[in-house]
Amino acid sequence: MTVPARPLIALPARFSAGASALRYAAEVNARALIEAVWRAGGEPASLHPHAPGGTADPAEVAARLARFDGVLLPGGGDLAPYRYGADAAHASVYDVDDRQDGFDLEVARQALESGLPLLAVCRGLQVVNVALGGTLEQDMGGPEREHRHVVHPVALEPGSLLARATGAEKVDASCYHHQRVDRLGGGLRVVARAADGTVEGLELPGAHGWFTSVQWHPEDTAPEKAAQQGLFDALVGAARRAR
Repeated sequence: MTVPARPLIALPARFSAGASALRYAAEVNARALIEAVWRAGGEPASLHPHAPGGTADPAEVAARLARFDGVLLPGGGDLAPYRYGADAAHASVYDVDDRQDGFDLEVARQALESGLPLLAVCRGLQVVNVALGGTLEQDMGGPEREHRHVVHPVALEPGSLLARATGAEKVDASCYHHQRVDRLGGGLRVVARAADGTVEGLELPGAHGWFTSVQWHPEDTAPEKAAQQGLFDALVGAARRAR
């Protein structure tokens, strides 16, 4: 029996100081994300972040993405504030890596321009917003505004790709972020918000291909929650249709 090929989903890797059983610094992706893509029927593949001096070559990134059927922009550390025009970094900004920023931003631009199916998660949503000219609030403030290690309800816009993917208009979101969208990037529309008004989902009406993004981490609860797994299922489904 012939087994159909799985759609190939690119996940830009994250730099790590080390990993179990390796003797060198590592490039990694969260196992929970990998497994969520696999359960959806996709073939997850890590993509080496190449951006010398913090700038990725657009033609090179476009050529590298051409072999893939979809992209998942994962979470990670903060974007360098200068990337969205800030004069200085807040004391809470952490794990900034110029190569990572430059590569992720160009991946977002190229995926959106080419119509390659794209799901952006947490930092990924912020990357897309900045790639399209938006800004971020560098720190959300004290405990009453905290979105780290928190599960809270999020309202989804009816009819959005996000609502269709999850099959819901309200979900419980597993959050781990201290920054949020400030000014929206060009053309983006808010499709999900937390009760405090924090942007939790963005889409791009009129985009060439399938694209949605969430500020939370759907991979945290995807094994038990069909609504969260539905995001990965929708990405892989869109990738399969686009092949």
